Amino acid sequence: MQPVKIVDLFAGPGGVDVAAEKLGVPTVGIEWDADACETRRAAGLDTVQGDVRLYGPADFPDADVLAGGPPCQTFTVAGTGAGRKALDDVLEFVERMIAREDREEIANDLAELDDERTGLVLEPLRWILEAIDVRKKPYEAIILEQVPAVIPVWEAYARALRKEGYSVDCDLLLTEAYGVPQTRKRAVLIARRGDHKVKLPGPTHRTYRKAIPRDAGDADLQPWRTMGDVIERGTPFEVISNYGTGGDPKLRGRRSSSQPSATVTGKIFRNRVVSLQGGAELDRFNYSEAGRLQTFPADYPWSGRDIGQQIGNAVPPRLAVHVLSAAFGWAPPSEELLAKLDRWHRLPVQPASAADGEVLVGA
Repeated sequence: MQPVKIVDLFAGPGGVDVAAEKLGVPTVGIEWDADACETRRAAGLDTVQGDVRLYGPADFPDADVLAGGPPCQTFTVAGTGAGRKALDDVLEFVERMIAREDREEIANDLAELDDERTGLVLEPLRWILEAIDVRKKPYEAIILEQVPAVIPVWEAYARALRKEGYSVDCDLLLTEAYGVPQTRKRAVLIARRGDHKVKLPGPTHRTYRKAIPRDAGDADLQPWRTMGDVIERGTPFEVISNYGTGGDPKLRGRRSSSQPSATVTGKIFRNRVVSLQGGAELDRFNYSEAGRLQTFPADYPWSGRDIGQQIGNAVPPRLAVHVLSAAFGWAPPSEELLAKLDRWHRLPVQPASAADGEVLVGA
């Protein structure tokens, strides 16, 4: 398929949008966080600053692809009964929505949940069904991404989407298996209308395993990429995590520059960086370096506050290029195309601020 435009829900600072731009596909992102919107404006990305729940498919009539990574904190807390209950609630709401129960009644019941964020993971499904039932123009392709705990929700989505005439595939993907210099698991769903069978992208790189050399394993796959492949410090270095394994501050995670980064979180700037040649303290990662671990362009214009959180929450653009290509039925991206992620050529075209709900049109 040749997509016309992607509408990206919970768009963050632009991981999906950066990937789509390199693929030549226009996007518009909806994001409520003012700081992420500031980064998006600086990057020249089309943006609506506002609450996803206040919009729908009719507001973006030319968009034929839906993407999204809704918040999921309320049911990903390990070992808590509240988290399990929230997940059960979500799965029940999926069944009610696909059965076309009264929309107003469902909305009222969602409002009764203990944490309103629980219902946000259902927003992509609301958009999908409204595109079918109200706009009368279903999305041709759907791309959803989140943390591993969301897999049961995506599986429920998959069952629902198949009933609506979509081919669907969903599973956990390891980011280092797609050339991201970071170990990170993501739950990904792709769907496409019609008889064209979709399949998640196959790995291009080997999976990282501690103490296993990067040149070991499947000879048909490339070695996993390292922090040193994307960050030049002039000396081999080691990153010492801000977190202590099992709560013990003496057991902090360590990765050397000859390994992929551990999962990048909003606390990445708290991690120490030390030289492996003498142990001297080095400067902690700057915005560009942290972004490069997520495969954002080196010159991406990070703006606003809490940039660590913006980076940590983002979809790695390199992974997104693979996922989008698979969803559209395109061949896997070439290394030449992926190399375009190294630089961001768009110039700032947006005002410094905009009112909630204003459409911010990029270059």
